[in-house]
This record gives sequence, C-alpha cells and structure tokens, in this order.
Amino acid sequence: MGERPLGVSAAPDDALDGIKVVNAEHPQAAAAGQGAGAPYLRIEQLSKKFGSFEALKNVSLAINEGEFVCFLGPSGCGKTTLLRAIAGLDPQTSGTIEQAGRDISALPPSQRDFGIVFQSYALFPNLTVIKNVAYGLENRKMRRGDARKRAAELLDMVGLADQAEKFPAQLSGGQQQRVALARALATSPGLLLLDEPLSALDAKVRLHLRKEIKDLQRRLNITTIMVTHDQEEALTMADRIVVMKGGVIEQVGTADEIYGDPVNPFVADFIGTMNFLPGTLIDQQHVRLGRVEVQHAGGLHGVAPGSRVTVCVRPEDVEIDDGTAAAAGNHMEARVAELDFIGNFFRARLAPDCLEGMILAADLPTPLVRSRQVSRGHSVRIALPSHRLRVYPAVS
Repeated sequence: MGERPLGVSAAPDDALDGIKVVNAEHPQAAAAGQGAGAPYLRIEQLSKKFGSFEALKNVSLAINEGEFVCFLGPSGCGKTTLLRAIAGLDPQTSGTIEQAGRDISALPPSQRDFGIVFQSYALFPNLTVIKNVAYGLENRKMRRGDARKRAAELLDMVGLADQAEKFPAQLSGGQQQRVALARALATSPGLLLLDEPLSALDAKVRLHLRKEIKDLQRRLNITTIMVTHDQEEALTMADRIVVMKGGVIEQVGTADEIYGDPVNPFVADFIGTMNFLPGTLIDQQHVRLGRVEVQHAGGLHGVAPGSRVTVCVRPEDVEIDDGTAAAAGNHMEARVAELDFIGNFFRARLAPDCLEGMILAADLPTPLVRSRQVSRGHSVRIALPSHRLRVYPAVS
C-alpha cells in the first residue's frame, strides 16, 4: 500500500526485541461493548459500495475503551474496508461512526484521532529515525525541541534509543517496524489501527511480535483494532474477535467463545479445524448419524424433526473411550485409517463403521497413543461428548 504516512506503518522482518513493557448472533452479530459505560467506538449501519459492489452491508459494532479487537476473515470479507472507513481513508457510503461520543463520520483523516500501521513500509527514507517519529508532532505545530523529546521517549520505549540518528535503510525490517509503531503512538492517539502488520514476517518473528504488540497495548491501554486473516493471531492477541464474511459480521466474541461456540458452520470452519458430519434431526437433543443416534447439547430452535442438519465436533474433542468418557450414548467402534505424528499429539483419521463412510479427524495425545499402542488399522472405541457437539441446519 502506498499511503502517505498518517501516523505509523508496519514493516516486515524481525521482531520488536527490546520493547520496554514499563455474543452476538448473525446476521450482523455486533456486540454492544462489554461493561457499563458507553463504548469508545460505535459503528452504526455502515455500508460501503464500490460501484455496484457492496463491500460492507449495514455493519454495526461497539468497541470499548482499551479493548484489543481483531477483524478476522478471508480475503474480500470487508475487514480492511471497515478499518479504512474508521480511519476516513475510504469513507462509508452510509452509516455513522462515533469515537468517544464524537461523530466522525464525515471528518477527513487529519481530523480523526488515530494512529495507523499499514502492511507496507511508509517511513520517509530521507529522514532520520527520530525525525520520522517526530514528523506528526511537528505537523501539529509542536515546538521542535518538544517534538524531539517526545520522539526520543518513544524510541526508548520500543528499544531503539541508540538508533535515533540512523536512516531507515540502515535498519533491519524489524527495527523499521518498531520505528513505524513509535510514530503511530507519537501523538498519543485514542485509537490504534493495525492493517495486517505481521503478515510479511516469517513465522518465528511473527510469534514474538504478537506478544510484544499485545504487551505494549496493555501498558498504554490504547483502544486497538487489528485486521488479520490469520486466525492464530486473532486467537492469541484479541480481547474480542469480529469474524466477517461477505461484508457482514458473522460473530463477535472472545477467542474462547468464537472457538468453542461458533454461531454457524462458516465460523466453525474458519476458526480452527472442525469435523462436519451430515445427519438428521430426531428431536431437540438427538441426531441420527449414519446408523447411530447421538445426543447433543440442544439449542437448535426452529428446525423441525426430520430436517437435515450438520453436526460439528473438534478433533481434540473426539475421545478414546477408556470406560470413563462422559459421552453416554455417543460411543462407537472406529478403525484408525491414518495416524500422523504432529509432536505433542497424533492426528488420526477414524472410520466408524456405524457412520457409513464418514471420516472423523481426531487429535490424540501422544502419551495416550503410546500407552494404548494405537496404530494404523487398529480398532478403537471412541466417544463424542454431547456437550462438545454443535448442530446447525444443513446448508443447501
């Protein structure tokens, strides 16, 4: 992206080593923020059209002060469009945005209170590190000496005090990213926007950066929105996750809520790994899978008995029945079709005879596999705990 720096941009490579750390339902599953006070950021019925294409469709969302929220979804779901609308870079077609009780819907970016980190570099190559950080402050007519002092404080905070007089080209990618983050925070914005800041990094650096950015966010208590397509980033960093698809919000919740209680098959499939089993609803607590009747947690309202449904279960929730499994009534014999060693667990592909050709993925702890001598072709008795099964109307 080639945006003129508004506050900060992200740069790929390296980690932020040295940073000093001194339920809603679809459609439009927008959570009204947590807590008793008014939300810091309120989005109401936001729509965005590009010609005849509607990128955002009546999106509503509330974010509390100090929250770290991730917009998560596949490419083209509208997450970056929503972030850019909040920043005023791509104004909405209709709807309103309020920040700290102030309607900013029609304000240009320069009059909004945010710092932003883009996916690409946006440092000025002809300015030193400290001048890059002080750039926004001097644009706001802060005295040069005061701006330099503030910039030096921020560089110290991100562990780059000794790099102040270098130019961006003399720094590693990770160091440039830290400069960009410092610049975003220079004006003490009320809102920090991160547009896939970690996507260009290698896996090891990305893991380290997650913790560093989250620790810094907690220390400063700055309301933060991060766009990502990486579910692991969202699960490990966010206080709440906003899952998007096709310009609408599918679900808003904590990582545990999104992962453990997805509202529909899309969320179930997008977050983590999930088994999808076709079945027929018997009643509000029982489903027929193949030749067996299984009990589930219930809560499937408005679906008539006899309707086609989809039963979902996570691989880690498929149990090897040692006689103590709690899933009464959900026991079955299965053949181990495949068994792959992952490290601390084995990923098994199980073929229960009673499920008539269905295959179950199961994550089995390594000690259990070794102690029970489970191997390919081995027959095991498994259980599907009823409280771990999620049932949805079948998608036609």
